[in-house]
Amino acid sequence: MSDLEIIAVLLNILGVWLTARRIRWCWPVSVLAVLLYAWIFYQAKLYSDTLLQGIFALLQGYGWWRWSQGGLTHGKVRVARLPLREGLLGLLFGALGAVLLGALMYSFTDAAVPWLDALLTAFSLVASVWAARKYVVSWWLWIVLDCLYVGLFLFKDLRLTAALYAGFVLLAVYGLRAWQQDLAHQEQQPATDTDAFADGSTAGDPIR
Repeated sequence: MSDLEIIAVLLNILGVWLTARRIRWCWPVSVLAVLLYAWIFYQAKLYSDTLLQGIFALLQGYGWWRWSQGGLTHGKVRVARLPLREGLLGLLFGALGAVLLGALMYSFTDAAVPWLDALLTAFSLVASVWAARKYVVSWWLWIVLDCLYVGLFLFKDLRLTAALYAGFVLLAVYGLRAWQQDLAHQEQQPATDTDAFADGSTAGDPIR
């Protein structure tokens, strides 16, 4: 357990809490966290997760931009349902990415657990894209992934990080319930001029 890991843990907790609260500053906080974890995972020979952190940093920028484009409800971004077609495509790309990345890590690196690491990496990207697009179902995927990450980090003796991800499971449950309630409230409210989106759609339109 290092000072760097402690700082990364605290930043991650803050980032997830801000995400659950639908506050845009979750994204720059998360950028700092993933950069720290990129170095931590590299030292632990979790190369897929090291790569994941770099991609996450790019996705944080996309998420910040995306959340800046949508409408606001009481100063918070509006959430949406995941379209079926987009959901199926996301799962397909996640599965293909896991197989491809796992094969590469198994064949060309000394990764500790290449297949599980690749699986979690690929579907974490899917969950991140869904979260950036404000889909409520992203929390369900994070719950599953975080549970698996707890086991992985215990195996790699990253105990504080394992505890962090156990906390992430609880935060993801909180985020899921909060976003579900917010979505239900949104769908009960009529569209107003103040809820208009940047692209001209209104609060009553699904976010795609």
